[in-house]
Amino acid sequence: MSKLKLVATALLLNATTMVFAGGLLTNTNQNIVFLRNPARDAAIGIDGVYSNPAGVAFLENGFHVSLNLQNAHQTRTVETDFPLFALNANGDGNTLRKYKGKADAPVIPSIQAAYNKGKWSFQFGFAITGGGGKCTFDNGLGSFEQVVSAVTSYAPSINQLYQMLGASGIPGMTNHGMGNKYAYDSYMRGRQYYYGFTFGSAYKVSDNLSVYGGLRLLYGSANYYGYVKNIQIEHIEDGKSSMVNASEHFTDLSATLFTYSGVMEQMGNAAAAELLANAGGQAQQLSVGTQDIELNCDQTGWGVAPIIGVDYKTGNFNFAAKYEFKTRMRLKNKSANSESAKGIAMLDKFADGKKVDEDSPALLTVGAQYSILPSLRIMAGWHHYFDVDTEQYTKNMLGDSNEYLFGAEYDINKRLQVSAGMQRTDYAMKDDGINDISFNVSSYSVGLGVGYNVTDKIKVNAAYFQTFYDDYTKTVTIDAATTVNKFTRTNRVIGLGVDLKI
Repeated sequence: MSKLKLVATALLLNATTMVFAGGLLTNTNQNIVFLRNPARDAAIGIDGVYSNPAGVAFLENGFHVSLNLQNAHQTRTVETDFPLFALNANGDGNTLRKYKGKADAPVIPSIQAAYNKGKWSFQFGFAITGGGGKCTFDNGLGSFEQVVSAVTSYAPSINQLYQMLGASGIPGMTNHGMGNKYAYDSYMRGRQYYYGFTFGSAYKVSDNLSVYGGLRLLYGSANYYGYVKNIQIEHIEDGKSSMVNASEHFTDLSATLFTYSGVMEQMGNAAAAELLANAGGQAQQLSVGTQDIELNCDQTGWGVAPIIGVDYKTGNFNFAAKYEFKTRMRLKNKSANSESAKGIAMLDKFADGKKVDEDSPALLTVGAQYSILPSLRIMAGWHHYFDVDTEQYTKNMLGDSNEYLFGAEYDINKRLQVSAGMQRTDYAMKDDGINDISFNVSSYSVGLGVGYNVTDKIKVNAAYFQTFYDDYTKTVTIDAATTVNKFTRTNRVIGLGVDLKI
């Protein structure tokens, strides 16, 4: 039972992150045009500062800028079926619980800008390239409750202690006992932002070929806060049941055991004294293990990685590719649990001042676009995330991720344009990497929207993007208790942006 607090502490700090689209810690929704049609890997436009930077060189001379605002809402739902949940004093006796986290990002800004002159294109981009908001579980998570519910397994031992005290002649102790109910309060919140700044240049080698080279600077900021408080157990006295604070109850029991251990020793009963003293030590461990936990961990760090790209035009086809190198990230902790983390392997990741490996994976994108008519274009793309090559605490749980993208764009007239597309994201997470604290499940995303040319130099984009996630079921058996977890999410993004030519 002394492990209860350590395990719960680790779970609290291992908080979830928020990812809207793309691979681990990679948001690909960096422009409203992407929301209209995610298959932009070989498209020519100012949004290409992110999706196809080499292709931006084919825009006309002058200054181009895209300003974008997105609003995203995501939920994460975990259904957990665990036998001991039926003993929750505030429950309905069922073993099935649903834990729902809400993640909102009211405003996600991004900027793409380019200055084209002759064969050169000088580019800058800013976006939230990972995370983007906070996710809150108002009632904690199933993994928290599983740990707390384990306190009920000590009822037989506690009742033996009461019988021992009663047998030692202590009045009323045989009328005391521990029932099998538990209760607690819990909460968790995770917030994460990865700010990305991109600087680079593209060069037109010929009228058909352009190349790109650049750098991306990432700055990461995260905060994980949570608590497990007011753990209660059922106490029975003279046949009456009540819920009492577990830590205080075990403290009182420990004090009683130690007191009467001293009495037994004074009476010359060394065996009884030793037995009561050992029992007092066990009760003391239970008191420590059920104390309140409230932890707060801030993480910050930064990294730089190069980006290269190429774009080639032939006839009605345009082909493009981009490779973003792995970004080495080391996040430094500022943690309120620095003392509890000392010497505890499971908490070492969150020790105050420690640097944590959290690389952003390398990314290869390949795309093609074909103009069926001057006003109608179809496109496709493929993204490969080199997750396995990253250094992070989940490395052994990862497989590389892939995305497949398709879309179309149609110019209704000189002013109005419509587009739509879809994206399939396949995560190759190993089973050990799926838990209610942090999980990624494969999904389908669809986007649609419009572009309207207010003038020849001003274009407004509006779009809606929604993701439909697969369900993932995982069954775990620990100490003969079987837990069945079902994981899924919801996600929707709306956006509005304006493109300017100067």
